[in-house]
Amino acid sequence: MSAPRLPLRLPPPVADGVDVLIVAGEHSGDQHAATMVRGMLAQQPGLRIAALGGPELAAAGAQVLHDLTATSVVGLVEVLKNFRFFRALFAETVNWIATHRPRVVCFVDYPGLNLRVAAELRQRGLSVQGGGDIRCVYYISPQIWAWKARRRFTMARDLDALAVIFPFEVECYADTRLPVEFVGHPFVTGHYAAPVRYDPAGPILLLPGSRRQAVRRIFPVLLAGFRALGEREAVALYPSDDIRATLAEFPLPAQMQLHPTGTPLAASAVLTSSGTMSMHCALAGIPGAVVYRANPLTYLIGRLLVKVPYLGIANLLLPEPMYPELIQGAATPDALAKELRACLHDPARRERTTAQAAQLHTTLHQPATGTAAEWLLREWQTARTGA
Repeated sequence: MSAPRLPLRLPPPVADGVDVLIVAGEHSGDQHAATMVRGMLAQQPGLRIAALGGPELAAAGAQVLHDLTATSVVGLVEVLKNFRFFRALFAETVNWIATHRPRVVCFVDYPGLNLRVAAELRQRGLSVQGGGDIRCVYYISPQIWAWKARRRFTMARDLDALAVIFPFEVECYADTRLPVEFVGHPFVTGHYAAPVRYDPAGPILLLPGSRRQAVRRIFPVLLAGFRALGEREAVALYPSDDIRATLAEFPLPAQMQLHPTGTPLAASAVLTSSGTMSMHCALAGIPGAVVYRANPLTYLIGRLLVKVPYLGIANLLLPEPMYPELIQGAATPDALAKELRACLHDPARRERTTAQAAQLHTTLHQPATGTAAEWLLREWQTARTGA
């Protein structure tokens, strides 16, 4: 990430007043929040929505105050490198809320920033939980079942409502007073259009992620594994022009192409980072492996704090892991090539992946209380009426 020049200033709302402010800091959060906004505006066309988000939210009809998707990072080391920018972003966000007083602030994932803003709004007496009139709600829970489980108590202290996308997450908050609803996973709702599908004759898919620092560490490893395989064509997907430019920094093989993530694509196998696209591939039944490399210090700290056996969400949701995980030094070219050969040539591997994809669909298709858009509209109505 190249942080914008300071000082950071957020523009005022274009409308007279703000009904909902959405804060979504990553590409996946931008996409999920955009789906939610479209559903809300379809039912309430005059709703005034501002956002700290990205191009998907802008296209959905929100006024984007700052493109957070272009400045998101992950990991302690990366945050420290950009500390001045994130401190300014935090202060400007809180001041914007204090000045323009949206009825509802909806935080979408991205807990490093969002939970701090929620706490500050309570401490300043701006939010309902702090004695004010701004309703603070959260969509897509932090993974408290993986690490920092005690966050649930501070979330209950600072938030008015939470909408979760995995059915088991409701029970994770059962010992708090926070109202929690399961609103369905966005990848299995009626609005979902799968960006990938399985085709045994298709190219190999390389998915290095959506953050520049992570891509610079992971993409060379994926390239080396693909080269060691020595067969097939490959396609690397990018979520933004910024990531495309990062991919283009590396010498690409002649049999590799770059494609935007919005273009539907068939693939025979995948090497993927542990992000959102790994779930798309798992639901599509594409055999593959999860590959991840982080800053060594970030990884060491993460190993001490994270208490789950896998990085990939699909692996955590299923009784048996779907994708082998090659992490840090285990992600060698020969190891990646070996996984790809099994995906391409081992019928048992393909059959197991297909069966696990069906099981994953069943897990995520549990009945929800309603859509995310319906949930947020109810929260806005509650804030508007003071009920």
